[in-house]
Amino acid sequence: MRCAALHPRPARQPRTPWDCSRRCYRYHEEVVTFGSFPTLFLGLVAEDGTWEHYDGRIRVTDADGTVLADGLDPVRYQEFIGEAVEPDSYLKSPYYLPRGYPDGVYRVGPLARLNLCHEMGTPLADRELAEFRQRDGSRHSSFLYHLARLIEILGCVERIEQLLDDPDVLSEQHRARAGVNRLEGVGCSEAPRGTLFHHYQVNRHGLLTRVNLIIATGQNNLAMNRAVAQVARHYVRGPKIPEGVLNRIEASVRAFDPCLSCSTHAAGQMPLRVQLVGPDGTVLDEAIRD
Repeated sequence: MRCAALHPRPARQPRTPWDCSRRCYRYHEEVVTFGSFPTLFLGLVAEDGTWEHYDGRIRVTDADGTVLADGLDPVRYQEFIGEAVEPDSYLKSPYYLPRGYPDGVYRVGPLARLNLCHEMGTPLADRELAEFRQRDGSRHSSFLYHLARLIEILGCVERIEQLLDDPDVLSEQHRARAGVNRLEGVGCSEAPRGTLFHHYQVNRHGLLTRVNLIIATGQNNLAMNRAVAQVARHYVRGPKIPEGVLNRIEASVRAFDPCLSCSTHAAGQMPLRVQLVGPDGTVLDEAIRD
């Protein structure tokens, strides 16, 4: 406990122009170095181009927002998504087929959805989206993934309010019986971390015979690797790995909200091993977090 009479709080010092300029510089530095590079974007949008999570069609844009493909049927995902295999990872690397590999690298998730849609479709979220698009790096920087999530949360809250006023919420027609009505099906939706493709084949008894899942973490794989490399190149300048690099590398990975082990470790406790290797292959320095 603190006795205000004996230990008064120091008066808060007003910000100086130097403080503000330093904050602006640090913000700009993060935006331009924190996974900031041109990629394609892929995700669902509604028929009119509004932000969508469930019933839309696939839209693909380039880094500048030019629509490369629109109205793609998710059922035909194999015609526009390829999956490459890298020797150093068990995780596949999806890419946009018409651009080839690795030029077809694309991102999914909150940043992609905000870059793909014409509008959010709710007043408060639309206002924030307009402000978001005025920011430097809004089309390129993975640093802004978290801000994009906040805008989506606001849009979700507004949509929930609309749904609560929908009389169908109280309808008694809310049960459906599922059965084997076809032997193959493809589903696509927007999870919080990005676009999901689920492709199943079953036999007459409903037992799975073939499954292919293209999940958001996999689709962001190439972009995550580039983000880690960009952060490392910016902050490691010399024969030693400076303090704080592990945290920045972890943050560049977490921006994409990867699934499984990466997302289930507490912040600052993700196991990492970073090696600094010289031109001749000699390990100059190593930083390990178990």
